[in-house]
Amino acid sequence: MKKLFIWILPAATVLLALLFYACSKQLNLQPQGSLIASNVNNNSGVQGLLIGAYVLLSGENVPGQNLGNGSGASNYVYGNEAADDAYKGSTPSDQPDAIPIMTWSLAQAGTSMYLDEKWVVLYTGIQRANDVIRTLRLSPSISTADTVEYVAEARFLRGFYHFEGKKMWNNFPYVDENISYVNANLSVPNYANGAYINIWPQIEADFTYAVNNLPGTQPNIGRVNKWAAMAFLAKTYMYEHNYASAKTLLDQIIASGTTSNGTAYSLEPTYQSNFNPAQKNGSESVFACQTSVNDGSAIATNGGNGDTGDELNFPYNHGPGCCGFNNPSWNLVQAYKTDANGLPYLDGSFNNAPLVSSSTNPWTGTVDPRLDWVAGRPGEPYFDWGIIDTTWIRDQTNDGVFVPKKNSYAMSQQGKYSSTETVFWGAAEVDANNINLCRFADVLLWDAECEAQVGSLDKAESYVNMVRQRAANPTGYVYLNATYDANSSTYSPQTTPGDKYLVNPYPPGAFTTKGQTYALNAIYMERRLELAIEGQRFFDLARYDNGTGTMATTLNAYVAVEKTRHGFYLINNTAQFTKGVNEYFAIPQVELDAENATGTKFLHQNPGYQ
Repeated sequence: MKKLFIWILPAATVLLALLFYACSKQLNLQPQGSLIASNVNNNSGVQGLLIGAYVLLSGENVPGQNLGNGSGASNYVYGNEAADDAYKGSTPSDQPDAIPIMTWSLAQAGTSMYLDEKWVVLYTGIQRANDVIRTLRLSPSISTADTVEYVAEARFLRGFYHFEGKKMWNNFPYVDENISYVNANLSVPNYANGAYINIWPQIEADFTYAVNNLPGTQPNIGRVNKWAAMAFLAKTYMYEHNYASAKTLLDQIIASGTTSNGTAYSLEPTYQSNFNPAQKNGSESVFACQTSVNDGSAIATNGGNGDTGDELNFPYNHGPGCCGFNNPSWNLVQAYKTDANGLPYLDGSFNNAPLVSSSTNPWTGTVDPRLDWVAGRPGEPYFDWGIIDTTWIRDQTNDGVFVPKKNSYAMSQQGKYSSTETVFWGAAEVDANNINLCRFADVLLWDAECEAQVGSLDKAESYVNMVRQRAANPTGYVYLNATYDANSSTYSPQTTPGDKYLVNPYPPGAFTTKGQTYALNAIYMERRLELAIEGQRFFDLARYDNGTGTMATTLNAYVAVEKTRHGFYLINNTAQFTKGVNEYFAIPQVELDAENATGTKFLHQNPGYQ
């Protein structure tokens, strides 16, 4: 297939030609196979370095590192499974490193290799971005305009990788271009003067530079533009609870923002178009990790340029064929119930019996149609692969009865949008679905939250209703006894909906009449429904919490019910989310050992972990 982001060379080409390096355990030591600046201090060489910094958005393809499933761009282990959106799936003995993350039982930092995989990828990306900036200082032949452009892109990527680390670990060290393998005497502390070091100001500075120096359009769709940088600066403010500053930026994005090819941001008419490899990079894509298959890249790397990070997240022995991970939870599926007015149950009663898709006493009321694009359910079609039944689940006792869909593809797309390069152990499980890192629905719901916090409740309601009105478009429903068109994400004929679908906007003035608390609950619920299984939920809960303990309340209540339904590996376990500890993950023990090897304690573990 033609690679949409042609400026980013196939990873194999980059790795063979430029010998991109792996991340060392110590952040200030020379990485394996690092580039010598004199070999790349021209325009094409610096572009090659910048390509390498973009490549790490996938969370894969770090030479010398045997990365697994803890580093993928979708953050499915951390954002879905560690929250209430999904179970690990498969069997308890398969990928057991995810279980202590999912059950918040990581007593010691070294228990799970997944965390170090993520740490390694992020700091490799950071060092690649820093290499761009360092090399430009030695490149007088590059024009001033190109220098500013490349630095702006590199600083955006550096800000992005640090943002990912900050939301994972909170106390994540900031590494700029002055800290490198040639400065081996420099430490990279996360703690000083009796307190952890806050790196939000440096992340803000990187994104602000990108906003001020990037163009509104780019010659290649996958390159970051001014508007995407503005979205991530706004996201940073959201995490800092600086709603007024975030709102100023989000208002601009909604009014004037465009994709890198100049298309005005808007919601796709049909929800599934955001997750269809044939329709990627549409008007809703603010920033995405670009993917491709069958381009020769898998010859040199494990999965090449495809979405290798989600290689396990398909139905078991059906559809694409492997491996039964990341199964949507009962709690998530229940959240898609709607009342007689087509609105969600905001009081938590959605989680009561009867259960959606229960084999004995099923829910007979209405549901939000997004459900059947988020979770494959028994009796429903899985694109054009057939009707789902219990044989699609690897281990019902532990996995529930639902299968993931957002990262998948249609049977009619196999071989075009899925890999045929057999060097990878499971070629069909690598596809060309972009990983959405920010889409316009995200922007609308952030701004709704800002309006509810510091602006107009009516305006907040209007943004939420824009998202709900798209969900209500019957053209985008799943239909029974119909043929799936993989080019448009639609079924035909559209005569028998997959369920009793009903979703409506909130009635005019509902947020204002019922007040701020109601409005925020509605916004939080809408984010869950809209962004489910996109690696967002855990981090949203942590952001909403802000020290209040609401995250612990939500997830402990989830456990109490979910373990009675199976699916959470809790039949003989007592998982407990601890306030003040589990909102962030443990810093990997291998990184603590390496950074503190001289006897001076530069890197401190997060509070509550041994």
